[in-house]
Amino acid sequence: MSKKKWRPANGYQLPPHVDRARQAASRAAEWKPRPKPPQRRVILTMFGMSLLCLGMTAAFWFPAHALAEDLRSRGVTSAATVVAVDSNPKYVKVRLISGPRAGEEVKVSDYAGMYPDVHRDGAMLVTYDAHQPARVLSRAWVEDPPANLPAYGTSALSVLCLSLTTVAVIRRLRIMRSEPGRPGRAEPVR
Repeated sequence: MSKKKWRPANGYQLPPHVDRARQAASRAAEWKPRPKPPQRRVILTMFGMSLLCLGMTAAFWFPAHALAEDLRSRGVTSAATVVAVDSNPKYVKVRLISGPRAGEEVKVSDYAGMYPDVHRDGAMLVTYDAHQPARVLSRAWVEDPPANLPAYGTSALSVLCLSLTTVAVIRRLRIMRSEPGRPGRAEPVR
């Protein structure tokens, strides 16, 4: 066996076929097509969707919250008997037993599209507005309102759409800044 030749550590050279392969790969990378930036209309549509979801959140949240707050501040509590319950439920109708409006039948207001889980001829406590008797809500929901799931869901969608819009804007800016030949644009290092 022959003795290996001693070479300094920084004097190593790649074999010619490896060097040619690297040069060919760098030339091919220059010809690689640039990604298309997200279009403005896509970004504006996603931003519009986030605003729409934010508006729906407000539409689900504020009326239900205002109803519970109004009844908590100036509501009259009364015992009631459930007269009718729709199977969907689309409505719950109760007959007031006590209070100044005893004997009157009223529909219970929905809270964010939800109605209390009651059965016909069941007893419950309700709170109604003395100035607007059509605004009636279960006493338990006035004291501790249930989770407003539609508002939570649409607010989550709003945050998702807004974050996707932000990602698309950042991606568009990065792609546009890296384009060669544009004035004021950074040239890629070769």
